[in-house]
Amino acid sequence: MKPKFQADADLNEDLVTGVRRRVPEIDFQTATEAGLEGLKDENVLVVASREKRILVTHDRRTMPRHFAEFVRENKGWGVIIVSKKLEISVAIEEIILIWAASQAEEYLNSIRQLPI
Repeated sequence: MKPKFQADADLNEDLVTGVRRRVPEIDFQTATEAGLEGLKDENVLVVASREKRILVTHDRRTMPRHFAEFVRENKGWGVIIVSKKLEISVAIEEIILIWAASQAEEYLNSIRQLPI
């Protein structure tokens, strides 16, 4: 199964827009589309997991801890933490590469960071 992505509320939406423009068949949902704004990290992870989506975030401060707690009792479809220092164009290319070169199951219960 190809990876599907879920942006959380703190992710720069230009990343989602750029990925969609470059490769429209990539399923990358914004936080607004998923109704995530105002939800706690734990609830964001529940929504992403329910839809078998890899959560994409800039939040390296709290999300890793919440994800570690979440996967103790649940299956998490993964988290990708994008450095805020990474140029948007590079982040777009790396998300496209992840989608093109991997399967969603490769990200189960794991946290990855961009840049790769």
